[in-house]
Amino acid sequence: MSTQAVEIQVFGRHLKVNCPTGQEDALRAAAADFDQRLKDMSERTKVSNVEQLLIFTGLNICNELHAERLEHNGNAGDLSNKINALEEKLDKALQNYPKR
Repeated sequence: MSTQAVEIQVFGRHLKVNCPTGQEDALRAAAADFDQRLKDMSERTKVSNVEQLLIFTGLNICNELHAERLEHNGNAGDLSNKINALEEKLDKALQNYPKR
């Protein structure tokens, strides 16, 4: 897979980041989201130490990802249970269906 350097801006700093070809827009969107989160965190907490802001923002993002994964896994489990219940109902219905 080929990559190319893409320039992004995060918290006032310009960075060149290698990115898989075709993923440039996704990288720019992620950088813009991260930049906004850093600004929001700075305004909410009044923390000006960039290292602390990066850590706090990164932890918030990881917490959101963890919650999404738990929800996804729970939904997948629920869906699997519903499919199994439906299969059981179909099996019972087919057993009671008259054969020709």
